[in-house]
Amino acid sequence: MNNLFVYCEIEDGKVADVSLELLTKGRALATELNCKLEALVIGSNLDGIEKTLYPFGVDTVYTADDERLYPYVTAPHSAIMVGLFEELKPQIALLGATSIGRDLGPKVSSALHSGLTADCTSLIIGDHYEKKTDTKYDQLLYQIRPAFGGNIIATIINPDHRPQMATVREGVMKKEIFDANYEGELVKLDAEKYLKPELFAVKIIERHMEASKVNMKGAPVVIAGGYGVGSKENFDLLFELAEVLGGEVGASRAAVDAGYVEHDRQIGQTGVTVRPRLYIACGISGQIQHTAGMEESAMIISINNDPNAPINNIADYAIQGKVEDVIPKMIKHYKENTK
Repeated sequence: MNNLFVYCEIEDGKVADVSLELLTKGRALATELNCKLEALVIGSNLDGIEKTLYPFGVDTVYTADDERLYPYVTAPHSAIMVGLFEELKPQIALLGATSIGRDLGPKVSSALHSGLTADCTSLIIGDHYEKKTDTKYDQLLYQIRPAFGGNIIATIINPDHRPQMATVREGVMKKEIFDANYEGELVKLDAEKYLKPELFAVKIIERHMEASKVNMKGAPVVIAGGYGVGSKENFDLLFELAEVLGGEVGASRAAVDAGYVEHDRQIGQTGVTVRPRLYIACGISGQIQHTAGMEESAMIISINNDPNAPINNIADYAIQGKVEDVIPKMIKHYKENTK
């Protein structure tokens, strides 16, 4: 039990960003644990995929290449992952908290009786002492995530079962190249070894996919509105300011639930995570459910008529006032002073 695995998702021949983010975090954890970072890629036409993964510090890339394995179907993917893990017995396994990861993770952890922590926002290595059994556990994976509606931060450990499994949402971890010249080992798995005919009882006949029209992750400026914006019409001011600044409009869950904007603009624990150079929070109270998705922004400006709003505690600048009064002034100023 001396390796750390990351399941890498593939879409149209490319590795998903969330998988690369997990490899970045996995490399740091593996270095601390003095173990290997390994990646598992399941799909078809995977030749050369290892070249994308090695620079993230991956020591071993396992590929299962079969035309029946793409697009993703639960049964064959889980059979390969369970079979490989039973052979190699990793101590940690990480997956993205995507539609695939949320489907595959529970299936694999159930088969291995390992347990799984979903939607983690942080992963660190630490020790644990169990008073009841007078047992000390070294170098466990602390799986940290908001709980009870975001009112507390829970630290979850799995002392006795392996692998320690967790899913992490896209954008929570940073994606960084470890070494552009890093060289690992490629192991091509014999997919037939793990696959049985009954695993292909379900087949994907046709897929219809629509790319998101909102690019929150890549936006240098995010203008986010909360329930305090007051109305869908007032959100138009945020869109106007975003256009002037070359940014995107985001929202808190309360604003989305109120119907002010669509769900794919939601930022926070149950939305997307962003790290823009500038984040302007308009009428957002700043509960942990929202701040979990934007607290690493380079600069945060809060616009709120409540001087005691929690968002002000993490804001670099706090403007006290009504959104409908402040935003038009900002729009006018930027229009007059932007070339």
